[in-house]
Amino acid sequence: MPGKQMAIDADLNSGLIDDDEARRRRADVSGEADFYGAMDGASKFVKGDAIAAIIITVVNLLGGFTVGIVQKGLSFSEAMHTYSLLTIGDGLVSQVPALLLSVATGLIVTRATGGTDMGTDLVGQLTRYKQPMRIAGFGALGLCLIPGIPKLPFLLAGGAMMLLSSRHQSAPDTGPEPTAAELALPSPDSVEAIIEDIRVDPLEIELAADLIDLVDKGAGGDLLDRVKSLRRKVATDLGVVVPPVRTRDNLDLPLHTYAIRLFGVEVARGEAPPGTVLAIGDRLDGLVGRPTVEPVFGLAAMWVPAELANRAELLGATVVDRSSVLTTHLAEVVRSYAAQLLGREEVKMLTDAVRRTHPSAVDELTPALLSLGEIQQVLQSLLDESVSIRDLARIFEALSTRARVSKDLDGLVTAARETLGLAVVAPHLRDGTLPVLSFDPSLEQRLLEALRVTEGGGFLALDVELSQALMNDLTARNRQAEEQNISAVLVCAPQVRPAVRRLVATSLPRLPVLSYGELSGPIQIQSVGVVGGQAPVLA
Repeated sequence: MPGKQMAIDADLNSGLIDDDEARRRRADVSGEADFYGAMDGASKFVKGDAIAAIIITVVNLLGGFTVGIVQKGLSFSEAMHTYSLLTIGDGLVSQVPALLLSVATGLIVTRATGGTDMGTDLVGQLTRYKQPMRIAGFGALGLCLIPGIPKLPFLLAGGAMMLLSSRHQSAPDTGPEPTAAELALPSPDSVEAIIEDIRVDPLEIELAADLIDLVDKGAGGDLLDRVKSLRRKVATDLGVVVPPVRTRDNLDLPLHTYAIRLFGVEVARGEAPPGTVLAIGDRLDGLVGRPTVEPVFGLAAMWVPAELANRAELLGATVVDRSSVLTTHLAEVVRSYAAQLLGREEVKMLTDAVRRTHPSAVDELTPALLSLGEIQQVLQSLLDESVSIRDLARIFEALSTRARVSKDLDGLVTAARETLGLAVVAPHLRDGTLPVLSFDPSLEQRLLEALRVTEGGGFLALDVELSQALMNDLTARNRQAEEQNISAVLVCAPQVRPAVRRLVATSLPRLPVLSYGELSGPIQIQSVGVVGGQAPVLA
């Protein structure tokens, strides 16, 4: 109880509740204390009375046996029959008034302080709900079936209770009794409710009015289950625990539309018309539907009625249901913004998980060498380039070694990437072969000479013409590779890799940039182009 009082005072002093709310909570705590204190005294009283009744009954029974056998000369069976009946009769005569007295005393003792008199409280508690009165009435009427029991008193008592239960209404046309959770909800104008309204969720899915069936399990909606599976899949692939995704309706959205929000800001929007499926393909002219563009990869597609799904498949199209479209779109958003979703609390949770299996790696790194904030920056940099951070133990070991030399962010990220090695390269392999774009040696030497290192990371101090020529050449060669259905990566020296990544990220955000130090393991290199080999680029 003192702890609850202190909690109320703390909430009042911090402004979370007002004086009226604090007064109401103190009254609840006071009533709870009175009730439990009264129950403690009542239990001791009833316990003593029950023990005394048992002792008296045993004494009467043994004394009767002794008197009957010794003084009256009765046999054992006759003495047991006679004095058992006498003991039971005496017990009934004495214990029925004692029971009534105990009930009355218990009602008085256990009554907590209230705003009304005891009679009103007693009548209200006994007649508030009809179910207890109905059960008691059935019990009284059932006693009439026992042979030897007087039937008239129990018939009258049972009939009266059944009559009261039939006339009494547990809730006079005001709806069901509010649950404990509903009673615990703050009022709309309270500080708690306002704070809840302004709280920003990391991930949200907003659905138009006609898309509610996607989350309605009764209508076959499985979006919520798919989102749960997506969180597990992202955790397995990237090593990031995605926060819970809040799903709600938004009447302001146009029909058929959904929106994905990141920290309260809309970052993606798409459509999922009811009763349709998405057919993805080039030869969709024979279908009836609404042309559209697949939201993730930008492929030509068409929303067609669900009954035409088989026909679309016969035409060579890939048919995707609405929930899959939305889930795939959400997965792309999560992967694109994984670094922003990795907050300080998530880093602390991941660090604690590694400590349970590799305590020395964690204890050596933090807080002696790097703080949680610095570790967070490294992990966010890895996620920015879609590098999985599942192998945190090895990442921490690499950071421990590098942090003793320098704590610059680019150096820490490079050390982590080179330690992961094959795990960085593996997503870009095709049958064990890595298609690469590389810089001409003379151009790469010039990039090394143009590298400038600042507190915010390295950058390339190139003149505008050279920078533009480099990007034009790189874009053209990457487009040629894509036309041949080749997903190439750009490879360069480890010293300039972070700066090159910053340079190409604005124009080619999906182009991976690797360093020579990361190309470890059984990898076959396939050169698909050399950037800057022409003399005009270097002029």
